[in-house]
Amino acid sequence: MCPPKHFTVEYAINPWMDTTVPVDAVLALKQWEILRDTLGDLGHQVHVLDAVAGLPDMVYAANGAFSVDGTVYGARFRHAERSAEADAHREFYATQGWSFAGPQHINEGEGDFAYLPAAYGGMVLAGYGFRTDPAAHAEAQEVLGRPVVSLRLVDPAFYHLDTALAALDDRNVTYYPGAFSAASQRVLAQLFPDAVHADRADAEAFGLNLVSDGRHVILNTEAMAMGDKLRAAGYLPVHVDLSELKRGGGSVKCAVAELRG
Repeated sequence: MCPPKHFTVEYAINPWMDTTVPVDAVLALKQWEILRDTLGDLGHQVHVLDAVAGLPDMVYAANGAFSVDGTVYGARFRHAERSAEADAHREFYATQGWSFAGPQHINEGEGDFAYLPAAYGGMVLAGYGFRTDPAAHAEAQEVLGRPVVSLRLVDPAFYHLDTALAALDDRNVTYYPGAFSAASQRVLAQLFPDAVHADRADAEAFGLNLVSDGRHVILNTEAMAMGDKLRAAGYLPVHVDLSELKRGGGSVKCAVAELRG
């Protein structure tokens, strides 16, 4: 995770960003700290990446890389405003001693990649259509040695895969079908017949931008209806208010890069 010490909305690179509405920096940091502490209270170790001045979106730590079994596929951001974030993430993984592969193709880390280790022997779901180039999917497959399934995103409101789909445990997902092309919807239905389906209201509440440990599912407080669906499916929703981070187009998952060593 990376604290929102320099978080502002001073440019607009997704439909959620409104430069005319000021960010409450104090509240943003408080909400981020509650999310960090919630993860710790649930037994997870949190590493903190130092924020860098001039990189207001660095709080969205999930976008900096994608790791599977100690191998890291680095990010290459589409927008120049965020490009320097990739260097900070690469330096972090170097300190951990993990194998790091620099990308040739544009991709935005866990923003557009999700891993399910027990699904079909270990599968990566990968989004494209707005931020990540499809060629990065093949590159990630070569780097990580896991089959990668490409899914086309078609709604600009859900510009990253992690706004439209999330892994709930090692083998199942939740997703909003309307965020995907018709063909990608058919693929998801075939792969995950027991998936938890979200509706547009759930997705617009960033209810799919969640972090799950297979039992506890952390999602923002606006997504109460999504929490009810997850509870009905046997999971334990844990709500955290991230209203300020939503101003930049992200929520719980965007703020958390999962380390798979």
